[in-house]
Order: sequence, then structure tokens, then C-alpha cells
Amino acid sequence: MRQRKVTRIVRGRNAVDGAGVRLRRILGDRTIQDFDPFLMLDGFDSTNPQDYIKGFPWHPHRGIETVTYLVSGTMAHEDSLGNKGVIRSMGCQWMTAGSGILHKEMPQPSERLLGCQLWVNLPATKKMVPPTYRDISLTDIPVVADKATVRILSGCYQGIRGALNGSHARVTYLDITLPAGILWGYEEAHNNETLFIYLLEGSLIPDPEQRSIEDKGCAILYSVSAPGERTHEPVVVKAGAEGARFLLLAASPLREPVAWGGPIVMNTHEELRESFEELRNGTFIK
Repeated sequence: MRQRKVTRIVRGRNAVDGAGVRLRRILGDRTIQDFDPFLMLDGFDSTNPQDYIKGFPWHPHRGIETVTYLVSGTMAHEDSLGNKGVIRSMGCQWMTAGSGILHKEMPQPSERLLGCQLWVNLPATKKMVPPTYRDISLTDIPVVADKATVRILSGCYQGIRGALNGSHARVTYLDITLPAGILWGYEEAHNNETLFIYLLEGSLIPDPEQRSIEDKGCAILYSVSAPGERTHEPVVVKAGAEGARFLLLAASPLREPVAWGGPIVMNTHEELRESFEELRNGTFIK
């Protein structure tokens, strides 16, 4: 049986962001083309509150969606729309920055902060949509449990729709837990969709031609077919001796120019310049 093969493994690098949050930057400016439309992925994993307690004070975003998912821990947030909330263990916040939003994200002390924030690029026609956000709690997320336990944050798995189905960036976002030695396959994404796995815990063999990967916090990218081809070759993985927990993310690439300046992502440098000018003169929020 033909299946999708691993084409790239990104192990990321340690970084400090916000007001001094220690994190692991997996995706960033070096991975834009291969992981399109996924722009950035930051991983958090710490048992020391000093690594993250200063958080991410007020800052802007435009042109993207941010998805913050916590496996464990707590994060308070607030935005310029007047929204306030708390992301708790196994919960998620999906924010469409669109035309512009200001927000802050402040992790709270906990035994372990484990999770990640993903940035998804918006297509040119959606860059300036009104900003929105939604909090998703543990009980909102459908779970399919057989040989694997699959939590469906967005997209569809075995005919079951996730807690969110984005109208701007249609993303499959699954949280999968596999017991030791279990083989698991996923074939619901078209081969022309960008698809990668983010390893949270344990180890896995990502395809038969690869050795076991034990690097928690790495992104494993799979092959993509040519534009227009809509075949369904599965991704097949096998959990290691201690089992595995990973996120599976898939979406259609945009194949559009990217002009990226810190928290703002547009299509041209002129749009980027205008965005920062609006930020300076107080007209950023529409």
C-alpha cells in the first residue's frame, strides 16, 4: 500500500519571546514555503513558572489566525474586543486576527505548562476580515477512542466534525494518543494538503523508511502531491515502546507571497508598511 512519506523533520530551537517566556520555536521564517499555510509553531513545556510567568503582554496581530492549545496548564487572555477568558488544560483558543487586534496572553503558575501556539496564514482575500475569537473547553472537543484516542479540535475524523470548522483557514487539528507499539493511519487529508505531525510526548516511527523519533517537540512533514492531484495516500505511524502523543495538522497551501513583520503577516511589503504606520498613528483597530 502506498503511503505518504516523510520529507522533512524540524527540531526547532530554544527561544525567548513576549516578556521573557522560554519556549521552543519549531516553525518560523525558515519553514514558510514547506509548511504553507502554517507560519509559526511555538512549543511550551516547563515545570518552572519562572520560565513563562511574565507572559505575553499587550501586542498586535493582523493577517493571521492564532491557535493556542494547552495539554496541561492555564493561560489567561484578554483582547481589544473586550473579550476575557482562561484557557485550561485540554482547552484551546482560536483567534482570527484578521484586520487587526490587540491582545495579551498570560500563563498562570501550574505543575506543568505543556502546549503550543500555532500561527495559520490567512489568504489575501481574508486578511482584513473582522477579528473574532473562540474559546474551546475540554468538554467541547469530540473524542474518538479505539486503538488510538483522537481529540478533534477542528476538521473531521471518521465522519465526526471537530469543535471548530474555520471559515477562513480550513485546518484539520487532531490530538492523538497511541499506546506502545500501536500502528495508526490517517487518510482523510488530500495528498495536496500540507500535513505534519508535532510530537508532544513519547516516540514514534513516522513511516516505514524512518527510524524511531524520540525528539519531543519536533515537526515531521509529509510529502505533498502536485497542485490539482486529489489522491488519498495515508499517513501511517507506529508508537514507540512508551507510546506516543502528537498533534496532526493539515491544510491546503495558499501559495501566496508572504510579507512577515513580527506579529503582522501580509502579502506585500507595502501592506506591511501601512499596517505598522496604522499601529503608530492609532488607526490599526478597524
